[in-house]
Amino acid sequence: MSWFALATYRAGKGEAPAVVVDNKLYDARQALPGGVAGAIADWPKAQAAVRQLGEQARAGKLPTVGEGVKALTAPIRPMRIFCAAANYIEHAKEMGSVLAAKAQSKPYMFLKLQDTVIGPGDDIIKPPETAKLDWEVELGAVIGRQARRIGVDQALDYVAGYTVVNDVSARDLNKRTDYPFTFDWFQGKSWDTFAPLGPWIVPAWLIPDPQKLNLRLTVNGKEMQKDSTANMIWNVREQVSYLSQILTLRPGDVIATGTPTGVGAAHGIFLKHGDQIEASVENIGSLSNRVIDEKR
Repeated sequence: MSWFALATYRAGKGEAPAVVVDNKLYDARQALPGGVAGAIADWPKAQAAVRQLGEQARAGKLPTVGEGVKALTAPIRPMRIFCAAANYIEHAKEMGSVLAAKAQSKPYMFLKLQDTVIGPGDDIIKPPETAKLDWEVELGAVIGRQARRIGVDQALDYVAGYTVVNDVSARDLNKRTDYPFTFDWFQGKSWDTFAPLGPWIVPAWLIPDPQKLNLRLTVNGKEMQKDSTANMIWNVREQVSYLSQILTLRPGDVIATGTPTGVGAAHGIFLKHGDQIEASVENIGSLSNRVIDEKR
């Protein structure tokens, strides 16, 4: 099947589901009355309808959305985003992290919650508490089936689709000296708007190997990050399986699978008011957001 994606767009005072084909939006409210989130929540049953929607959109049998991609918002607003830290060797090196051999280690995960999520075109709000706001392009895996203690070989069967995540980080708030616990991932990562997500979700069957995708991020048009998901330390399968050993993964959960080298902290470059960020993942799309100072 040819490429298509599921999206959510602003419709009057609410939101509605759409299918994306060739950068055009086609309304999907009739087929997906529960929206994209509803389809993901019941993914094993919804897949057939989603496949048919893709075919109908390509054949021009669905009504178009007049405002097009300008109307896009976050495709879903997950309650939980599980984020992989230091999952590319070169990124770990640029951050001064010394990692144990993979055989003696396990993934390092942290959590972002729903209020961090914004969609394409939404503003990243820079709080006055940070002077070192940074970017991190990541492949996001959207869970489509409840998963508990699943093996690595079966893990991708539980992924509904893939999206783009920008793990925005306040580097100067990630560490603190007033406690014996050196890192404070919550304070550094969990501010409102710190998880741009989108611009849509590509069904997993259209991304047969998530370890063969190029990642790229630009700031004001200048390339800062460029790498491949092939260079992950812990691949998507391993991350899904690992998390499922600890807790029950639920439909709509998102796993942000780690960022490659090229973050601002490594070069002493940080985001400021007016900066435009574009995070891209091959075969998925590009997620663009502007940084603005918080008004107090």
